[in-house]
Amino acid sequence: MEPEDLLSFGLIPEFIGRLPVVCALEALTEQELMRVLTEPKNALIKQYAKLMNMDGVELSITRDAMLAMSKEAVSRGTGARGLRSIFERIMLDVMYDVPSRLDVRGVTINEGVVKGERAPLMRKRIERKAA
Repeated sequence: MEPEDLLSFGLIPEFIGRLPVVCALEALTEQELMRVLTEPKNALIKQYAKLMNMDGVELSITRDAMLAMSKEAVSRGTGARGLRSIFERIMLDVMYDVPSRLDVRGVTINEGVVKGERAPLMRKRIERKAA
């Protein structure tokens, strides 16, 4: 459909100019979605790693976890935009609990966490006592 088609039906040009442009694109593959999670300057994983680092906690996400998130986005049909909601669901409890805990050194997200089968793995700080 072209803007001229809408004009012929009697719509005014000011209204036609405000209509959004909708076009069909190819869906991203799981590998491409994994790249979206890690490669851009403001990638989701980099953002959350930086947030966790502010609390002195190292965030690590396994490759199988990223693949599971990508598969879930593909199955939902949400593509790259859906990755944020999937990742936020996973990180909700972690982001709530970790800042108040001083004993956590690192958090690992694996495939089981993404699928909801287990909780994130939290590595504790080792306190060494002086002799």
